[in-house]
Amino acid sequence: MNLATHLRRNALRDPGGAALGFGTRVVSDWATMARDVAALAGGLLSSGLKPGDRVALVATNSPDYARALYAIWHAGLAAVPVNAKLHAKEIAYCIAHSESSLVLHSNDMAGPVGEAVGQIRAVEIGSGEWRRLAGSDPVDTAPAGADDLAWLFYTSGTTGRPKGAMLSHRNLLAMATSYFIDIDPPAPGAIVHAAPMSHGSGLYMLPMMAIGNAQVVPESGHFDPAELGALFARWPATTMFAAPTMIKRLVAHPGSADPGGLRTIVYGGAPMYVADLKAAIGLYGFRFAQLYGQGETPMTITGMTRATMETAYRAGDDAVLGSAGTPQSVVEVRLAEDGEVLVRGDSVMKGYWRDPAASARALAGGWLHTGDIGAFDARGFLTLKDRSKDVIISGGSNIYPREVEETLQAHPRVAEVSVIGVPDAEWGESVVAFVVARDGQLDAKELDALCLSSIARFKRPKEYRFVEALPKNAYGKILKTELRARMATEK
Repeated sequence: MNLATHLRRNALRDPGGAALGFGTRVVSDWATMARDVAALAGGLLSSGLKPGDRVALVATNSPDYARALYAIWHAGLAAVPVNAKLHAKEIAYCIAHSESSLVLHSNDMAGPVGEAVGQIRAVEIGSGEWRRLAGSDPVDTAPAGADDLAWLFYTSGTTGRPKGAMLSHRNLLAMATSYFIDIDPPAPGAIVHAAPMSHGSGLYMLPMMAIGNAQVVPESGHFDPAELGALFARWPATTMFAAPTMIKRLVAHPGSADPGGLRTIVYGGAPMYVADLKAAIGLYGFRFAQLYGQGETPMTITGMTRATMETAYRAGDDAVLGSAGTPQSVVEVRLAEDGEVLVRGDSVMKGYWRDPAASARALAGGWLHTGDIGAFDARGFLTLKDRSKDVIISGGSNIYPREVEETLQAHPRVAEVSVIGVPDAEWGESVVAFVVARDGQLDAKELDALCLSSIARFKRPKEYRFVEALPKNAYGKILKTELRARMATEK
C-alpha cells in the first residue's frame, strides 16, 4: 500500500479538517492538501520522472516539506530526505550516491545545494518552477508494492561515508502501526515539527497522518522554547518528537514553554540521564514517552509509554527510567553472545543502497546487527551499555569518529588522530580529538577551519588534545578506552 493513501483517506472523511499548520495558523485543510499533493505529483511525473526514481529533499522545516514528501510518494517515487545541517560535500555525496534524478530544496539551502548538485536538476521550493510543477494536472495515487522503496535514509557509518538504508512502504507502515501500540495511543490532535523533518520528526509524520492529525511547523522552522509555548496553547493534544537536549532546553526555560495543550513529548536519538528525565517530569508532568531505534529500523526497536514511565517514576524505579524500554510489537529483539542488540521484523530495512557487502554484514543471519551493546533485565527492559561502533551522540545527532578522524588526518602536520566522545551535561556527549602533531606544534584554529571546510559544523571537535603519542595495543590498534579513561580522571 502506498503511504500517500492515508492523505487521500483524510481528504474524504474530514475534508475541512486542519491538515497543515504554520505557527498558530491553519494553512491547509485535508481536501486542499490532497489536491496540492496530487497536482505536484503530476508535475513531477510530467517533468520526466519515472516510478522508482529518487527525489532528494534538502530543506529545512516548512509546510511544503510535508507536501513535497507526500507528492513524491503519491507519484510512485522514492524520497531521499537529506539532513539540512550537513556540509555541501556531504549533501553532494548523498545526492550522487542515491542517483537522485531531482533535488527539491528550500531557499535557505540554495547555496549548499548549488555546490552539491552538479548537472542534476534542482528546484527551489516556492520558486516559479516549483509553482509550475505544483500547478500541473493532478494524478491518481500510484500503486506501490509493500517492498517498494519509499525513503532512502542516509545514516553515517564507521567507514566515514553515509550509507543509504532502504526503507520500504512496508517498513514505514509497520513503524506507524507500532507507534500507537508501543509509544502513545491514538488521539485527535496535532504534531509539532520542531526537530528536523528529514529524520525522526518527519518519520513521525506518518502515524499522525494515518489518524488525521494536523502537521504543524513552527514559523521559525526549528526548535525555540518560547515559540513552542504559543503552539502548545494553540494546538490541543499536541505531540512533539524531541532529542534529549531539546528537553533540557525546555526545562532550562520553564517560563517560556507552558505545557498548555501538550499531550506527549516522545524523545529518542540519544540516551537521557535519569536526573534530567526526573527534572522534566517535575516541570511538565507525565507527558513523556521514549523510543530506541536506528535509521535501519526507524524508530522501532524498544520503547516506553507515558503510563510505564509514570509507574516507574512513582515507584522510584530508576532502573526502568534509565532503560530504553521494552521491545516494540513489530520486531523481535535479542542479544548476541557479546551483548550486541539484534533486531528483525517488518520495520527492518531491506538493506543498504548499492552496497551489498555492507547489507550482508548488517543483516547477517536475518537479523539487523545494531552495533549497540545492551542487557535485558528480568522484566524485559533493555538497558544500553555501550556502542560498539563508537558513535558519538551529541544533541541527538550521530557523529562517527572515523569521519572526523579522516578529515583531520588530511592536514599535512597531523601524524595521528583519535576522536572520542565524552559526557557533556548539555549535549549528552561532546567531541574530543587527540592529535599527534608532525614536526612541531599545531594550531587548533587550523584544525577547526579544516573541519568546517569538509564536514558539518556540529561534527567538529569541541576540544583538541595535543599529545606525543596515542595509546596502542600489541597489534597497533589505538586504545580509545584509555583515552576515555584519561578524560574521565580529569573531570
